[in-house]
Amino acid sequence: MNPGTVTSRVPIVDVRPAVDCGRRPAKAVPGESFQVSATVFGEGHAAVGANVVLRDPDGRPGPWTPMRELSPGSDRWGADVTPTAVGNWTFLVEAWGDPVSSWRRSAGIKVPAGIDTELILEEGAELYERAASGVPEGPARDAVLAAVDALRDDTRPPAARHAAALSPDVTAALADHPLREHVSRSAPLPLLVERERALYGAWYEMFPRSEGAVVRAGERPVSGTFKTAAARLPAIAAMGFDVVYLPPIHPIGTTYRKGPDNSLSADPWDVGVPWAVGSPEGGHDAIHPDLGTLDDFDAFVRRAEELGLEIALDFALQCSPDHPWVEKHPEWFQHRPDGTIAYAENPPKKYQDIYPIAFDQDMPGLIEETTRILRFWMRHGVRVFRVDNPHTKPVVFWERVIADINRTDPDVVFLAEAFTRPAIMRELAKAGFQQSYTYFTWRDTKQELTEYLTELSRDTAAYMRPNFFVNTPDILPGYLQKGGRTAFEVRAVLAATLSPAWGVYAGYELCENTPARRGGEEYLHSEKYELRPRDWESAEREGRSIAPLITTLNHVRRGHPALRRLRNLHFHHTDNDAVIAYSKRSGADTVLVVVNLDPHHTKEATVSLDMPQLGLDAHATVPVHDELTGETYQWGRTNYVRLEPGRAPAHILTVLRPSSPPTGGSPTT
Repeated sequence: MNPGTVTSRVPIVDVRPAVDCGRRPAKAVPGESFQVSATVFGEGHAAVGANVVLRDPDGRPGPWTPMRELSPGSDRWGADVTPTAVGNWTFLVEAWGDPVSSWRRSAGIKVPAGIDTELILEEGAELYERAASGVPEGPARDAVLAAVDALRDDTRPPAARHAAALSPDVTAALADHPLREHVSRSAPLPLLVERERALYGAWYEMFPRSEGAVVRAGERPVSGTFKTAAARLPAIAAMGFDVVYLPPIHPIGTTYRKGPDNSLSADPWDVGVPWAVGSPEGGHDAIHPDLGTLDDFDAFVRRAEELGLEIALDFALQCSPDHPWVEKHPEWFQHRPDGTIAYAENPPKKYQDIYPIAFDQDMPGLIEETTRILRFWMRHGVRVFRVDNPHTKPVVFWERVIADINRTDPDVVFLAEAFTRPAIMRELAKAGFQQSYTYFTWRDTKQELTEYLTELSRDTAAYMRPNFFVNTPDILPGYLQKGGRTAFEVRAVLAATLSPAWGVYAGYELCENTPARRGGEEYLHSEKYELRPRDWESAEREGRSIAPLITTLNHVRRGHPALRRLRNLHFHHTDNDAVIAYSKRSGADTVLVVVNLDPHHTKEATVSLDMPQLGLDAHATVPVHDELTGETYQWGRTNYVRLEPGRAPAHILTVLRPSSPPTGGSPTT
């Protein structure tokens, strides 16, 4: 049942956002505005009013926020509210009969028509007298009482008496202190406000073992370490990333170890897949000896912190056949009739080197061990976890684990790597995951992007926060395989400006796009199976890297509050399906983005702007500053664009104040 009320003289129904009818909280971060809406109605033509009451974690109500009818005659009311601090908040809707507005509506008809003039004016005077008692002493109350006197002053024409009751001062006073009858309240709804990293951040995924690794033909490869990987951190920070995500750093099993390119036969020196966690050297709370020691990891985390970076650690709740749990806790695994343990499968993929966890025999024990492991790494500076394949485990398991962690450490953030069915992804978000991977990786066309982003920024935004990874070690999308450097630029622009959280897997800045086989999404010589050192300096020196673009994107994101939000996304019309246009607005900050989705061909289009969505008059002309080129143009309601691959596949435009003088060229670009 929706937590409204239908028993009052002024019913309140269908209050939103209500996640699972209020059983789970809606989500926000400090300073993030979102709309509370409800259906509110009275009897017949009687006017009603409504407001939102937001209560902070200490139970203190903030200033009530007036609601407005979202569409005339719809009975649907809404208001934007903004929590200001981390914690467990609540909100509810108040509604009431509004006799003053009802009188104004009636008087506006009867007084001009001369119908019951004296009676209607006296009714107004009596209402205003009652209303004045609720207005604090001062100029506002004086204005209302003056209106009472005017309504009863029969020496003045009826129209003048009526007009005095509608003056701006009186209207403002009664808006701030309305006369309320038959007040009703909805049931309070929960609101979980989490730190900004739960919504916003730029992520960079790297394999520490590849950084500083030495690989020579015919020789045993030498793994990189936390010490050599730390040398890469300044460059990652310089590109403007906020989070460095590490795949599992634990010992790797040798039983059924995979060789290069997922080969089933590994040589003794093959390094194996990090997600095959566990060996006689330890499990999920141990570090692979090739990477160094726990002290080395601590030093790596400290270096990241010095550079303003957070470390996200992969938590893969699965084991290699050599994990200590296999012998110590056989009840944690699914056994076949012949006594063997079933290995993991995701058809057509098979993971012979990985045993999945079974939860039927000892879920309490698994919850206890999982929270122990997470808290172990938290004590070593990890406050962000990327959870591998959470959809293959019970939702109730994650709900209990995350609740236990966030009860004492609400700043810890969990990202769900769940490329699965929509219902499961949504349920994981409701259960407590602060962020989720999405289908963005496979949304290429204007229609696909528009439909999917409308869903993410409207339908599920109250509880599910997307993280737009442009690639992963598992996923090299076809768009990147076929589109070359421009495709990498386009996808980076889209991810960085459509979503508050986005991420890249190392090598993206080098436009690595060779698949293991045609039609597949696996990388050739995938870093999952082998060391892959890269010559970053040569790539930069030779201009083969798009790191400068990535740096600009992250700089723009940090400088624009509008790009750090999700629910403010609005699409604008273009007359070319290869060109997409959208904007984000937060207070005085407005950013407009136009992208050519075709990485191979120059495209031209007319962009028709929804000016009110930009906070502009329909016929305004304003300067817009392109953050990618540094040029400034004059834009109005309709604008011609020409976007050329290899030169300028996109505009990221800051909408300046109308009074700001232009500094660039013509609208044609």
